[in-house]
Amino acid sequence: MIRIREALDADWPALWAVLEPTFRRGDTYTFATDVTEDEARHAWTKVPTATFIACDEHGTVLGTYVIKPNQPGQGAHVSNCGYVVSEAARGLGVASALCEHSQQQALRMGFLAMQFNFVVSTNERAVRLWQRMGFAIVGTLPGAFRHPRHGFVDAFVMYKQLQ
Repeated sequence: MIRIREALDADWPALWAVLEPTFRRGDTYTFATDVTEDEARHAWTKVPTATFIACDEHGTVLGTYVIKPNQPGQGAHVSNCGYVVSEAARGLGVASALCEHSQQQALRMGFLAMQFNFVVSTNERAVRLWQRMGFAIVGTLPGAFRHPRHGFVDAFVMYKQLQ
């Protein structure tokens, strides 16, 4: 069973163990592959409005997401989220659970929509999942992501009204 809760400062070592392999791979996130732990911690736990983790019944961190306004001021009614699932938990429904939770959380926080600004086109599993969760590709950024194996690939902007 997956339990999702707000992350605590004490969760950082387990969070970093989930985030670091994804950031180092450089194939789905724009973080520099040599991002320091301090830089990553600031970006994942200090910049967002909230950070959540998904744990199994033993308390093992399986994944995480962050939520924040997509833009300030007149765009602050649209949320933005980022998700990372541990290598070991891929295919177990963690990303779906995190996305569902984030949409409910967004509504509780007063957001009316959710936008993903930069979904790498070669991350086909994520694109399919977000589409199954009701997100539409509303824009394509040609060659916007420098993939370590495929070179310059497209990134998608994906959007969903939450009401």
